[in-house]
Amino acid sequence: MTKYFGANLKKDFPASIVVFLVALPLCLGIAVASGAEPIAGLIAGIVGGIVVGALSGSHVSVSGPAAGLTVIVLNAIEDLGSFELLLAATFVAGIMQVILGLVRAGVIGYYFPNSVIKGMLAAIGLILILKQIPHALGQDVVPDGDMNFQQADQHNTFTEILVAIQNMHLGAVIITAVGMFLLIMYDKPFLKNHKIFGIVPGALVAVLSGVGLNQLFASVFPAWHLTGNHLVNLPVVSSISDLTKVSGSPDFSMIGSSTFWIVSITIALIASIETLLSIEAADKIDTYKRITPANRELWAQGAGNMVSGLLGGLPVTAVIVRSSANVTAGGRTKMSAIMHAIMLLVLALAIPGFLNLIPLSILAAVLFMVGFKLTKPSLWKKMFQNGMSQFVPFAVTVIAILFSDLLMGIGIGLVVGVFFVIRSNFKKAISLTERNGNYMIKLQKDVYFMNKANLIENLNSIPAKSTVLISATTAKFIDHDILELLHDFKTSALEKDIKVYTEGLDIHLEKL
Repeated sequence: MTKYFGANLKKDFPASIVVFLVALPLCLGIAVASGAEPIAGLIAGIVGGIVVGALSGSHVSVSGPAAGLTVIVLNAIEDLGSFELLLAATFVAGIMQVILGLVRAGVIGYYFPNSVIKGMLAAIGLILILKQIPHALGQDVVPDGDMNFQQADQHNTFTEILVAIQNMHLGAVIITAVGMFLLIMYDKPFLKNHKIFGIVPGALVAVLSGVGLNQLFASVFPAWHLTGNHLVNLPVVSSISDLTKVSGSPDFSMIGSSTFWIVSITIALIASIETLLSIEAADKIDTYKRITPANRELWAQGAGNMVSGLLGGLPVTAVIVRSSANVTAGGRTKMSAIMHAIMLLVLALAIPGFLNLIPLSILAAVLFMVGFKLTKPSLWKKMFQNGMSQFVPFAVTVIAILFSDLLMGIGIGLVVGVFFVIRSNFKKAISLTERNGNYMIKLQKDVYFMNKANLIENLNSIPAKSTVLISATTAKFIDHDILELLHDFKTSALEKDIKVYTEGLDIHLEKL
């Protein structure tokens, strides 16, 4: 346990404050977008941080209610008929996730190409920036946590920005600008490494300045003062028991219904996929490049969903926005995730009135910084320099997620990524080299009929009166179509006066 304290705690505690500030509006916003009570999102955030955080093998990922599940939860409540039935389905989904972890299904997460994972990170960063622009301008109609392109208010990501520009609130703009200035300054070495200022997270300073400015506006410039839906809207409760009373308790009365099981299976599968994607992405940006045990993560998430369902919370997954905020804020161990959840619990009960004074525009400034660090221009430049086989799946993933949703975008990016992987392997299956007019065609390991076009192209490029060696010494399998093509080439080569020699191919040609 000593690794979670000492020098690490000096980094984890400030990071937990940043994650708390990011998580608070997201937990509430995702609950509203899911058609549930805001308190259900808060419970899920607390359970995700404490229960999953304690059981998980990840050092930097943070769990809680996920934007990717909002539509699923919204439809599930409608299909089942009540939120209490959803809580029961969430509990059962948690059991399924524990089973998935025990049967080692986490290996699925290792089959997503790096270009797609990096595309997901860049897309989330870009969406964060775009989705926060309306909040920065004072247009707070859509709750935080709605990450889909098409929004509940009939606008999309881009048209919402246009509406926000037309209805700009000067107070929100000033608060955002001041917050951005403070965050940028606190990211400079002279403040970040300062003995005094370096102890306090820049995000906390920015948020406190936003609260102070808004209170000043109330006295001096009333027209600039932000109220109502421009502020955090945390339900006021006085005890832990009140949290669950407000949200509700699980109802297992439909456990014999096929609808109940379809919802449970859907939540288990989607939550597991989103978790595996998020921990893979979090490991990519982890400063120490530690690898999260995927199977352990699945049963940890399952335990979290069982507890969340029993206490009245939304389904939980590992979530990349809070995880990336944790990493960029300097979080080193799981204590930052656990402490952020303790803050959600304690501060929601102790000072809900103060938290409800926080303008959403200042939180937008914090999320701007998180988003920018996920989609830096240097990342795009590096992916482009890595070649089209990396850049195209990366860019397609970004665009697909931006114009649809996380899971659909990942699916499209995965298809493109797999295409480039197969294409690359096809090219490597057959190689053509030339030296002093002598050619060698080498068949590597396994050669299938899908390599036929590449082989024909190589054979046609060999000029007349050449010498060619066809080597198959390293080939384990050669498809019948490929063997026929090579046999025909040996016959037609005589007309072009091409001398053909073979190496390790005769044993394969005997099968014709």
